[in-house]
This record gives sequence, structure tokens and C-alpha cells, in this order.
Amino acid sequence: MDADSDVALDILITNVVCVFRTRCHLNLRKIALEGANVIYKRDVGKVLMKLRKPRITATIWSSGKIICTGATSEEEAKFGARRLARSLQKLGFQVIFTDFKVVNVLAVCNMPFEIRLPEFTKNNRPHASYEPELHPAVCYRIKSLRATLQIFSTGSITVTVLKRKYTLPTPLDSEQVSFSFD
Repeated sequence: MDADSDVALDILITNVVCVFRTRCHLNLRKIALEGANVIYKRDVGKVLMKLRKPRITATIWSSGKIICTGATSEEEAKFGARRLARSLQKLGFQVIFTDFKVVNVLAVCNMPFEIRLPEFTKNNRPHASYEPELHPAVCYRIKSLRATLQIFSTGSITVTVLKRKYTLPTPLDSEQVSFSFD
């Protein structure tokens, strides 16, 4: 591969995790009996509810805290969370949709080449750690973005970002993050 050639990398967001509160106590047994697409886990004290559009799975606790997973964008996560709150209102609960926040974003990317993990780790030592006996990927941490990259020898990269209250900076706004693949 030439050093001059530009290769566009597709970064695909595969999962957005969000949390919100209902500001009311939820009767899990009532949700399990009257709700649609629910699984009641009585031993753990939670209900799993699935929505088809958007395709999300919600974990509901009796305290009113709800975690939604499976969305592919922040907008889809908020839309799904609001749909879930509305379905709980239709079951007779006094739900008030509050404290919505995105807590985690997972994305994947494939590099057009393989990566030699021991050399990569050696060249990026303060940020990268590689324990082949424990995990087949290099764990590369970017503290300023609160991101963790799992870099595999095949060139596959999984990015996990813990969200803050503001949106993530674009590559033009943020500090330059450089990797050494030599």
C-alpha cells in the first residue's frame, strides 16, 4: 500500500447505551403481566422490555431507573427511551421522562491492513497494553476522550467511549491522536 494513497475508513456505531428515570415506582409484576414483549426476571428484580422500532432492549427496575441498549445513534436512543416511557404511561404509571443521558457508545472500524500487536504496543507504550495470554487485542486508552480502543491483529478496531454531558468533539476540534504502526 502506498503512503500517498488515501483510504476512507468507515466507522460504524453499533450500540448506544442510555439511562433515564421515570420519577415513579414501577410495579414489575404489572409490567410483566400487561406489557408487550417483556421478560420478567423476578430473581434479579428487573424486567426486560424489547421494542421493535427502534430496535432496543430496556432493563427496567422498580425504582424507576431504566437502561436502554441497542440503538445505533443518540437520536434513536432518545426516541426509543421516550417510546418506552410512553408505553409505561399506557400501562397506568405516572411516568415523567427525566435525567436522560447517553452513557456509552460502541463503534467498530476495520483497517485495510493487519497490525503487528507486539510492535504496536512497544511503540505506543504509555497508552497501549497487550497481554496475549488474557485477551487477543491491544487495549489503547485515550484519557482526554474517555475512550478505549481494542485493536486486533486483523486490523479490526472496537471503540468504546464513555459519554460526558457534552457531545463528542469532532476530529477537527480535538487534539490529534496519533498511532505508530511501524
